[in-house]
Amino acid sequence: MKAPSPLTPPYVAPQPFTDADAALQQVQAIYRQSIEHLREQFRRFIAEGSLPQPVRAYYPLVRIHTHEATQHPRGEQRHTFGFVAHAGVFETTLTDPFLFADYYRTQFELLLRNHPSAPLEVATSHQPIALHFALDPHEVVEGTLGVEQRQRMHATFDWPGLASMDDGIANGTSQHVRGGALPLALFTAPRVDYSLQRLRHYSGTEARHFQNFVLFTNYQFYIDEFIRLGQAAMQDPDSGYTAFVEPGNVVMHHVSHGSPDGFVQGAHPQRLPQMPAYHLVRPGHAGITMVNIGVGPANAKTMTDHVAVLRPHAWLMLGHCAGLRNSQLLGDYVLAHGYVREDHVLDEDLPLWVPVPALAEIQQALQQAVADVTQLQGDDLKAVLRTGTVATTDNRNWELDAQNIPAQRFTQSRAIAIDMESATVAANGFRFRVPYGTLLCVSDKPMHGEIKLPGMANHFYRERVDQHLRIGIRALELLRTGATGQLHSRKLRSFQEVAFQ
Repeated sequence: MKAPSPLTPPYVAPQPFTDADAALQQVQAIYRQSIEHLREQFRRFIAEGSLPQPVRAYYPLVRIHTHEATQHPRGEQRHTFGFVAHAGVFETTLTDPFLFADYYRTQFELLLRNHPSAPLEVATSHQPIALHFALDPHEVVEGTLGVEQRQRMHATFDWPGLASMDDGIANGTSQHVRGGALPLALFTAPRVDYSLQRLRHYSGTEARHFQNFVLFTNYQFYIDEFIRLGQAAMQDPDSGYTAFVEPGNVVMHHVSHGSPDGFVQGAHPQRLPQMPAYHLVRPGHAGITMVNIGVGPANAKTMTDHVAVLRPHAWLMLGHCAGLRNSQLLGDYVLAHGYVREDHVLDEDLPLWVPVPALAEIQQALQQAVADVTQLQGDDLKAVLRTGTVATTDNRNWELDAQNIPAQRFTQSRAIAIDMESATVAANGFRFRVPYGTLLCVSDKPMHGEIKLPGMANHFYRERVDQHLRIGIRALELLRTGATGQLHSRKLRSFQEVAFQ
């Protein structure tokens, strides 16, 4: 007996657009139609126990067909994104065009400007939307279903498929099917949806609160100070920030703005999520997000894997490290200009022979921020800020190696500091084309007999956390007020590159 065909919303055939806003509106219409279809049918499924036929809906798709490579006129600002490098058909599936409205509009505008003879085509794709990615995150219904009804869900709706959300495009390992379209973006819609779900789970806040400038840290002390500064900014009439968001989507609005109409306050979770995120909000997502990724490269990879789909302008690692030079003092800063990658979590995605370079714009902002906050210049600045290679390891107790092999490698590499996250954050920034940087603070010197002890650690944290955090915030503010378009460094672009950046 032939299985019944899936119940789907009306298919939207490809239509050409030469206006970015019109193209975005079409994407939004297709997406809204698909999501509403899945939600409506799922409500029927819950109420009736089953449905007579499978249910399916599809993501919207955008495509561009060019017949020649982009030629930038001399003297014109040359973005490293927003164009395709050669003739061909390029396409990608899109998700949540309301969350990503500004981002998609910018990409559409650049594509149309750089390829005036090639309109954008928008249509319904052939990529199904998994039910998990369509449900309202505030509706929790699966716990009310019996075992048999849960089994019928598998046969009625599409479920996430790992084959549609790998990182082959970003890694440069995806195989192009002869005659098929080339990728237009680093991430397919299912891959983005997967990360949006994971961000909510790991960070305790919705993706819409994340800002374009991100700080990662490995200590709760920094988060405590960020909360204090964020709450103070809500009372400062000149701060420029409009809200401060904590896990549970708990929002404190600026005193001069108040709560918008229809605002629904969140609730602090009973337990903090694994990697809690806090957001100092500015209009246009131009504020600062800070995430406590905890200790270790696995956490660093997990969070940056997911934050990357939001296409932030830059992310920085602020944390503690072991100083490897006898001339360093506790509390000195380390500005990473290179990395020894012994974290092992990205070896297959980004081979060790691939260099992870320092980015000039980030380095300059971090050095200027240290000078601004410490009020030091010249030799006095160099005395507390050393630039050099940072080694990142997945072995927290590397000091206990009987043959002293790690210490020998650190000597050979000329590393001046070691931690467990920085190279991972930087390598994933390189992999996902997100400008990155690292500023660490020396909290111990195990090779020189200065190990962390409770009393010493508490004193160190009190003395340095506030200043270190203010340096990180200052660096991001410098990047925000500068030309953010320059942050998309050409160092991060490959020969075969996608247009969306």
